[in-house]
Amino acid sequence: MKTVKLAAAFLLLNTVFIILPSCSGVTYKEIYPILEDGKYDSEFPYKGASDALREISQTVHRINSTAFYKTYLFNRSAALTKENFNEKNLENITISEGYADQSTSGTGTAVFFSEGKIAILTCAHVVDDPDTIISFFTSEEGQLTEYIEGVFIKERQTIYAAGFPEGSEFEILVTDEKRDLAVIGRDYKSLSGLKFPVFNYPLGLAKELDWGSFVYVFGFPINYQMVTKAIVSNPNRDEYGSFLIDAVINNGMSGGTVLAIRDGVPNFEMVGIIQWVPEVEENVLAPKKLKNNERYNPIIPYEGEKYVQRASQIRYGIARVISLEAIKNFFQENKETLYEKKYFFEKFME
Repeated sequence: MKTVKLAAAFLLLNTVFIILPSCSGVTYKEIYPILEDGKYDSEFPYKGASDALREISQTVHRINSTAFYKTYLFNRSAALTKENFNEKNLENITISEGYADQSTSGTGTAVFFSEGKIAILTCAHVVDDPDTIISFFTSEEGQLTEYIEGVFIKERQTIYAAGFPEGSEFEILVTDEKRDLAVIGRDYKSLSGLKFPVFNYPLGLAKELDWGSFVYVFGFPINYQMVTKAIVSNPNRDEYGSFLIDAVINNGMSGGTVLAIRDGVPNFEMVGIIQWVPEVEENVLAPKKLKNNERYNPIIPYEGEKYVQRASQIRYGIARVISLEAIKNFFQENKETLYEKKYFFEKFME
């Protein structure tokens, strides 16, 4: 009896070992061939992508921009409007003068390096602060009037791209406020022998993305470099093929690189950059700032001056992407300006 049971068990084991490889082979044939359809993948990569992602991460940089403004505040009785703004001497009618600064942070991707010149692609709103900011008085009903309450005039601006020598300060080469695109650059010709990694993977076609296409996103949310994954929704939202993704991202991701995969890893293609995430803004009362960022004692009632600040709350889980087609069009329109400055973006001109 024992001999019969052992023989049966041995037969069963042999059967299992014969069937399992067969099932594995069927699975391989059923799944992997769909990756070779020439389209962007809509499934999670079936093999590791860390080496390629690490290489790409070296071309992605944190961008910080600070604009410094001279401020003028006025009484309502000054009756200053946009129409008579240039006719009046601001210093004679101001009730208060001072200085203020406005800082933004974002992400950029190095897309050009040659003979010491380095250029980074990012969003315009990350680096291009307005030259003049005007605020208006409000009526008793809370509506804006035509009378100017304050004017902020930009005196200078500094743009830094982290990870570069000599202070990492860059300048704006070209910018397009409407498309929200900008290229910043710097010439390191004085430092011979320097080499900076640039994005060398293919440029894709956002218009070929579909519902559910899988993408990777690089950026610097809250100044930390990260890579995350997302799914494409609402493709071809405009004539250039912009689209939405469901990535959970934070401040600092604007300008972040979006990569799709065509027929499996490591076939990455740039299909766009992050433009914005939805935010809801509201006015809140805030106390006067203490020196050296000291904190107020929460036990003692505050009796000092109060200021209005704009507080924003991010609506996570949705982000708009500027398509690669719009980026190429931006480079085409600014070709002559870039050529004059000796920056040649042949890859984006094709």
